[in-house]
Amino acid sequence: MIGVIIQARMGSSRLPGKILKQIGNKKLLDHIFYRLKFLEYPVTTILATTMSVRDDIVAEYCALNGIHCFRGSENNVLERYYLCAKQYEFQHVIRLTADNPFIDVEEIVRLINLHLRSQADYSHSFTALPVGVGSEIFSFAALKRCYLLGKEPHHVEHVNEYILDHPDEFKIALLNVDKSKNRPDIRLTIDTPEDYKKACYIAEHGGSQLMTTEEAIRLCLQYV
Repeated sequence: MIGVIIQARMGSSRLPGKILKQIGNKKLLDHIFYRLKFLEYPVTTILATTMSVRDDIVAEYCALNGIHCFRGSENNVLERYYLCAKQYEFQHVIRLTADNPFIDVEEIVRLINLHLRSQADYSHSFTALPVGVGSEIFSFAALKRCYLLGKEPHHVEHVNEYILDHPDEFKIALLNVDKSKNRPDIRLTIDTPEDYKKACYIAEHGGSQLMTTEEAIRLCLQYV
């Protein structure tokens, strides 16, 4: 079974509460779940938040929208992912974060196919797609290895850092994308107030029902 685990919390240091901020006609989280409806692959999607009281509102959002919710450690994100994947018995885990409203579901499907075809431990598209558009997939065995061996602070905070520090221990697959989407220099994530303003501009000026990555790139470059 393949699971999509989206990490989300209200306590962002640069832009608190961003995951429920309005971007165009939808909240940030709404954009992500709307786009995942177009994912042409059978997956189970979980929103993984924290046990903090301030994230009760995230759990309430899940309950209101019929979304599976898992609550775990606020600071040990690696543990949160591992325990969530273990509870739901996922064989492979797609990791998304709740500050990326413009995920590319077409490329997620291509990444899944690459990951399974190559029997990789870890697959990603970060070096090709714009920041905030790419995604990554762990086999459960690789995620478990990270959890058991990743003891440094950056290992537990970012999930994939143990793999990046020890690439020789894993079979890694990298997705290539069409040159029209190959803009890793473009930021389509939301981390700062300026990112948020830009995302609002993109959402408000996008013409298609499901905005393509090419269109988001064009609007990002147009934004001043």
